[in-house]
Formats: sequence, C-alpha cells, structure tokens
Amino acid sequence: MCTFAKEAVYTHGHSEAVLRSHSSRTATSSAAYLLPYLKPDMTILDVGCGPGTISADLATYVPQGHITAMEYVADVLETARACASARGVRNISFSVGDAQALPFPDASFDVVHAHQVLQHVADPVQALREMRRVTRPGGLVAVRSIDFRATSWCPESPAMDCWLALYLRVARGNGGTPDSGRRLHAWAREAGFDAARVQCSASTWCYHTPEERAWLGGVWAERTLHSDFASSATKNGFAAQDDLQQVSRMWKAWAADEDGWLTMVHGEVICWV
Repeated sequence: MCTFAKEAVYTHGHSEAVLRSHSSRTATSSAAYLLPYLKPDMTILDVGCGPGTISADLATYVPQGHITAMEYVADVLETARACASARGVRNISFSVGDAQALPFPDASFDVVHAHQVLQHVADPVQALREMRRVTRPGGLVAVRSIDFRATSWCPESPAMDCWLALYLRVARGNGGTPDSGRRLHAWAREAGFDAARVQCSASTWCYHTPEERAWLGGVWAERTLHSDFASSATKNGFAAQDDLQQVSRMWKAWAADEDGWLTMVHGEVICWV
C-alpha cells in the first residue's frame, strides 16, 4: 500500500517558460499510445490540460464527439481557450477541477486522459479512482507520466547529475512522485482496475539535433531560474540562487555541445473500465 502527502504543490508552476514548453506538446508526441482507440463520436475528459495543445489536437480525432479540457488553475484555461480558438476547434469546453475529486457525475465520458498529471498530485491512486468513476463502462482511462529517474544524457556531466538530483529532491519535497512512469500499472491495480485489462507501454522524448538541443536547453535554463521549481528549491533549502545559476549555465552548455543527447522516458497505461 502506497502512502502519500495530504497535499502537493505543482513543482513547475505556470510561468511563461513553463507554458511555452508545455505548448510544444501535441497528441502525436504525447498521446500516440491512445490515438488508435479513439472513435469520431467519443466524449473525452482531458485532466490537467495545461495550455490545451493536446486537448485541441484530441478534439480533431472526435469530430462528432466532444472534449472537456480541465485544469485546476482557472488562469491557465484562458491560454487553452485561446489555443482552441486559434485552431478553430469548436467541440471543446473547459472546466476547473481537482484530479482527486473530479467535478463530474459517474460514467460521464468515454475516455479520460491525463498527461504528466499523476507525478504532481498528492494521491495518484485516488486520482485514478476518480478517473475510473467518471468513465462509462466499456470506456478507457489513458495516462502517461514521466520517469525522471530514467532520464539519460550524453556527454557524461556531473553538473547534469546535480540537476537531476536537485529536481528529484524538489519534486518529492513538493509531495510529488517524479518517477511516476514506472508506477502507473501498480497504481492502476490499486485504484481498482482489472490487471488483465490494463495495457502498459513506454515511449520517449529524444533531443539531439542542434534545434532540439537549443529548444530544450533554452527552456530548462530559463525554468531553472524563473519558475515555481526555482522558488521551491530555494524556499525548501535544496539550493541557493548561485546553485540555480550554475544549473542554468549547464543547460546552455549542454545545448551548445554537438555531442549533446538527452532522452526522457515515459510510462503509459490504458485501463479499460
């Protein structure tokens, strides 16, 4: 039985650099494992939609259906609304809610989707129970989450080692589970899903071209200094400002290295209800 903190703080926050990073996500890059199961008339709940790029993409896969994009911070939904409007997506609505207490009746959706959510909530098993509750019989819950501990890079870098150790400390200090990707299948069983009806997979984000390195190194260099991650690191005594400056410089140096390579691993589960 897992135990969790009563409350969790979202490690990244919603700074401009974070939203810029998250806005790069698409259904293809972040929900490819789910796409083969979508049908044109399905109703989808996207839990923790952030800036809404994945939600707007998913809406195009259900042109006769509907998607509800939910986020716990109302301000972020304005960004998601703007994204949908700019793309001309109309079969979408927006809702404020808590993943651990979803504001919807039982059996409301054909599909419940959550990308990079369970690593940040205080009780991921309870969140999965709620996702199961609001899914119709025969529907599915699809969850993807990173395993930060499995992140790998080249060249070898003590500074990168320090960044990862710091990130893990900050995320855990905020009540999160930064290696959640490897735990999804166990959490799904604990949440009441039939193990025989849980499909597991894994996928990666890989960055190695000059353009990819410049983008990733740039956003992390900025996020290290100007995000809730930075605030949590200093407030909780995990790092001083000079330490964060060093990490930020490390990201820029990695981005400039023609041998630079970084891979982030994600766990995925599709759970049939």
